[in-house]
Amino acid sequence: MSLVDLFISCSFIVLCCILAQTARKILDRVTSIHGLAKELFLEAIAAAELCSTCFELIIVADNFGIATYAIVLFLLTVWWSQVWGNASACPYTHMEEMIEGNVTPRDVALKTWAQLMGGCCVWRFVQFFWWLELAQTHQGRAFEDCSADLQVSPLAGAFIEGIATLLCRLASKTLSEKGPKYANILDSFVGTSLVVAAFNYSGGYFNPVLSTSLKWGCSGHTEIEHVIVYWIGACGGALLSVPLFKHPIVRNLLLDTDYEKVKDE
Repeated sequence: MSLVDLFISCSFIVLCCILAQTARKILDRVTSIHGLAKELFLEAIAAAELCSTCFELIIVADNFGIATYAIVLFLLTVWWSQVWGNASACPYTHMEEMIEGNVTPRDVALKTWAQLMGGCCVWRFVQFFWWLELAQTHQGRAFEDCSADLQVSPLAGAFIEGIATLLCRLASKTLSEKGPKYANILDSFVGTSLVVAAFNYSGGYFNPVLSTSLKWGCSGHTEIEHVIVYWIGACGGALLSVPLFKHPIVRNLLLDTDYEKVKDE
């Protein structure tokens, strides 16, 4: 595969980011859309951006290796941390807020629905680009049958997705609370590293919306197994991070603070 093919893939990824950012700018100008409705649109845009770029990242990983994939993913996660705002394109961040008492189950359900709509609907745009076959790496990809990335048993996959998501969320919470310089870059590095570590086992999705948009119905696992690995596994790990991060021993380890003193103050 040539560098021209890699350039085309990277150009498509940049195009997706530009289109998503343009959509956000347009939404900001529409003053009649605000509150929860605006949040739903922003979640759908973020999910569409996430999934369209990750579809192309599959091409990058398959043809140019995991190292190139990791570099592009790292740059993307840094970009998303700058432009997404409160949107996450991931349901368990809102589930965490729900068990903290900050949002209602209705809001979580609506935001998850918006994310799934954005992530699933963008496939036709990606498919059209692949159908053009501008790069050699896109030949035959638009209509080929997809295969699952799960290379271990469903229970092992759920464990991997759950533990990795737990570590990701603990790292994010720690960096958010400590607020070090370049926290978003550090957070992106941790997340990308965990994705690479899990890549050859579960695919390293750590996001139910992303995995469902990219791999739902693919051969290699059943729908129930997909839910167990990518929804129950990832969401379970994320939700576990909430009480775990509040545990005094964990807080002392991650933040080097005395939780009881902070709580009393």
